[in-house]
Amino acid sequence: MKKRVLFICIHNSARSQMAEAFLNRMAPDRFHAESAGLEPGGLNPFVVKVMADVGIDISGNSTNAVADYLREGRKYDYVIAVCDKEAAERCPIFPGSGDKMHWAFRDPSSFQGSDEEKLSFAAAVRDEIRQKIEDWLKTV
Repeated sequence: MKKRVLFICIHNSARSQMAEAFLNRMAPDRFHAESAGLEPGGLNPFVVKVMADVGIDISGNSTNAVADYLREGRKYDYVIAVCDKEAAERCPIFPGSGDKMHWAFRDPSSFQGSDEEKLSFAAAVRDEIRQKIEDWLKTV
């Protein structure tokens, strides 16, 4: 049976979306990943672009609320917060069973700069998330 994983962050617009997509792509036979946020917003267009650059289309993804998943009674084997250190106190928690982890990644949505700089920053965070998931998969 597949292990269920929930990636959470503040807006579910960038980091948790990338983590969900990578885990579902890398280990579809072992894991089913979902993502949610405390205050769901819109998908970050720079993140959509850099994910497309590595062959993963998240443009049709919805942003989801942690509160909705709680109300539905969803259960997870792993709950992984992907907020940066600065937002850790606002990063949502998901009560219940399952291993809880915190992987700190910088927030592409808060980066200021030109469009080219925002794309570059989002790509760097994307690569950090992909590497973290690759490393984690070797340990579970």
